Amino acid sequence: MKNKSLVSINDFTQEEHLKLIDLAFQFEKEPPLDKLRNKVVATLFFEPSTRTRLSFESAVTRLGGRVIGFSDASSSSVTKGETLKDTIKIVSSYCDLIVMRHPLEGAARFASEISNVPIINAGDGANQHPSQTLLDMFSIKKTQGKLENINLMMVGDLKYGRTVHSLLMAMNKFNTTFYFISPPELKMPDEYKMLLAQRGMKYYEHTDMAEYIDKVDIMYMTRVQKERFSDPIEYEKTKNAYILNNEMLRNTKDNLKVLHPLPRVNEIDVDVDDNHKAYYFDQARNGVFMRQAIICSILGLI
Repeated sequence: MKNKSLVSINDFTQEEHLKLIDLAFQFEKEPPLDKLRNKVVATLFFEPSTRTRLSFESAVTRLGGRVIGFSDASSSSVTKGETLKDTIKIVSSYCDLIVMRHPLEGAARFASEISNVPIINAGDGANQHPSQTLLDMFSIKKTQGKLENINLMMVGDLKYGRTVHSLLMAMNKFNTTFYFISPPELKMPDEYKMLLAQRGMKYYEHTDMAEYIDKVDIMYMTRVQKERFSDPIEYEKTKNAYILNNEMLRNTKDNLKVLHPLPRVNEIDVDVDDNHKAYYFDQARNGVFMRQAIICSILGLI
């Protein structure tokens, strides 16, 4: 993993995924202080973020590193017409690692090809979000005690949801059974379903959450992303398609955990928050340990 960029979840092998998960467990138990002393990490967020940016910055700071960068493209030279290429070439001369979020699919891959330092993709459009996937896998392992043979339900925006795309690509290697729940307009893209079919993996597709809710171990909720819609009327038609409430969890499996990459809008009612099956706030906390593991591994400090 040393000096490798993490643009797609497939940039690291299954074995490397498992090593990172083990390392995240280790960091949670015994944080390695000052591991990033004299290291500088740049966070370039061309698109808004709260959890991803702050958890990366927290991960770096807690390990004794320094953070530079911007949280809004309007505060960078992009507003003056600077190209992404020039931004990456310049910033990569100031730091040891770049964490980047960008609204365009493929932007992170492009950045990795021209940067002088490794790139971690913190989300590129509707494409991928690999560090989120690794923390999701860490959360599944923590709550289920395993990654193999999980029944995983994905709910909501499966068309534009980069978190579900990355998670599918990682979890299909662990004999996962997938349940895709979405309105017809936001179905899981065919290329991902074709991948599962080629690997002989089971998946089920439905528009009704109640059809399979009693069968799953992990329910992965997602919001309908307003920013991905060019037509506001289409967004209004689908934004309230799925709302999970406490009553719906009554007859679910005891080991069920509800995950969500956040932010939520209204797709999980607040009455779920105190249910022991709600795990999304713990999931967000897990992001610090996993991102510490990723950064230290890429920088060759482990």
